[in-house]
Amino acid sequence: MAELAALARPYAEAVFLMADEQGRIDQWSDMLEFLKQVTSNELLKNIANNPKISKQALEIKMLEICEGQMDAEGLNLIKLLIQNNRLQLTSEIAEQYEGKKAEKCGLLDVTVTSAFPMSDSDKESLQMSLSGSFGKKVKISVGEDSSLIGGIIIHAGDKVIDGSLSGQIQQLAKQLK
Repeated sequence: MAELAALARPYAEAVFLMADEQGRIDQWSDMLEFLKQVTSNELLKNIANNPKISKQALEIKMLEICEGQMDAEGLNLIKLLIQNNRLQLTSEIAEQYEGKKAEKCGLLDVTVTSAFPMSDSDKESLQMSLSGSFGKKVKISVGEDSSLIGGIIIHAGDKVIDGSLSGQIQQLAKQLK
């Protein structure tokens, strides 16, 4: 997964830079989402991974599928990904692009994993606190994991804040060794 993220990063950054310069961030977001949906199709994955299918044939088929949904620059991205054997990165490229888009707009997606269900007021309070800490508008998605025993784990971009009881027990065990 980390390898895919590293391979996709230059593509996502280049596309975002170009889209930002042209004022077409939302259009590129739509095109990348479309490309992500197309390349996640199992039949297309099998065709793309078949060594008997030439890059040229794959390119022709992909351009045919995406014509009308993507502009000339989007079609050039498809050609580039196929020529560099990177078509499988489209999902990761789209995700990283959306992350850059959110960052540009001052949004931060935060995933909170809680040992117990969180009330709406707890979510709202945490959201306000995190917004103040990160200096961005925070969008929270909450999940549950009873193995945490108690507390929460917060994933905000590259940061992880482990306030779970199981995390504290693990830290204590490390200190005692």
